[in-house]
Amino acid sequence: MGVDTTVFEHRLAAPPEPGLTPEDVVARAEAMIPALVERQAETEQRTFYGEDVHEEFSRAGFYRILVPRRFGGLEFGIDTFVRVAINLTRGCPSAGWMFCLGAAHALPAATIFDEDTQAEIFASGEFICPATVMPGGTAERTPEGDWLVNGTWGYCSGSPYASHFMGHAMATPDDGGPPEPMMFIAPRSEWTRLDDWGKALGLKGSGSHSIRMVNGRIPDRYTLKRHMSQIDVTEGTPGRALHGPEYGGGQLAFMVLEDALLAVGMARGALDAYEELMRTRTTPFPPIVSRTEDPDFQLRYGKAAGLIATAEAATLDVARQWREVSAAGADAVTREHELGLAGICSEAVALCWRAVESYLFPTAGSSAVRSGERIERIWRDMSMFVTHAGVSTFLATIAKRDLAKARFGLG
Repeated sequence: MGVDTTVFEHRLAAPPEPGLTPEDVVARAEAMIPALVERQAETEQRTFYGEDVHEEFSRAGFYRILVPRRFGGLEFGIDTFVRVAINLTRGCPSAGWMFCLGAAHALPAATIFDEDTQAEIFASGEFICPATVMPGGTAERTPEGDWLVNGTWGYCSGSPYASHFMGHAMATPDDGGPPEPMMFIAPRSEWTRLDDWGKALGLKGSGSHSIRMVNGRIPDRYTLKRHMSQIDVTEGTPGRALHGPEYGGGQLAFMVLEDALLAVGMARGALDAYEELMRTRTTPFPPIVSRTEDPDFQLRYGKAAGLIATAEAATLDVARQWREVSAAGADAVTREHELGLAGICSEAVALCWRAVESYLFPTAGSSAVRSGERIERIWRDMSMFVTHAGVSTFLATIAKRDLAKARFGLG
């Protein structure tokens, strides 16, 4: 299995542009859609988006959207992040996935780690950090009190240009007992990216390579002695005290919001492709007319457009609710609230998948779903997406059961 042997050098990012607004950043993402569409095949072949695309994302400020301003970020909030990520995914699902799951974790890092740790990990003003929830290695204490981490973690989306990696290892508690999950952030110097992505059904260009650590040295302050899912923000967080309420919100709800926005972006791209087919192709049987004039194609397009618009509205409203509850105070971020938002995200994903699977893909025509065609690629990407454990298991089942338990006081 090959490894990435290049030396990663994370350049210093330019400070925020004077006068730059969230609308400016969203417009930059929207303007990139055509170029991302054209480069989908190239991105799949490489297994991640190109260096020039990465540089363009950097110049646009995308990697700084969620980084706090005191560390050189834009601090534009999750609303802006959601809109940017939807646009990038609309152009290329792989590129959008790779961006989203790399850049999103600036928010939890700025929420749960202390000021000194944040000052170090955000030193460049940018932050690209794939994250996984499955413990994939072991951690041992050093005589100095830090940690040596060893292991391999799969599906590390965003790893090709990452500055850090957020993962979990099994560590023996200081007071003894069986090993327990420990969350950590590892700088790029402490790990290697494996060349093992691109053979899945879809999302071939999402940069979801494995990461391997051999005696990676992790400062103790870069760790939390629990699993990410066990983070409780109801008593306040370092981020809330340092930066304000948006860095004290529920981490579970934000994590599942990523699933919803990615589904919306993919479905939007499929609708774009279907619209192009309607404008350029005719019906297969008499009367031979443009598909735009055919009642059946009109109905399919209208049904899909309605489903996707509903999903997008729900996704944007989750971001609004998340922000408003965060602003209401740490004690407002309850388990029931987070699971309620997860339920909305689950239904948004389902609406997008229904639009693509039931209306767009099966009626696009066989020539439009040949290998490499845009709608064929999106169908593969979404088919891969809905098998993701976060979607197929957590959102579809666990979150909904747990919402009922929380509502009825069952623990």
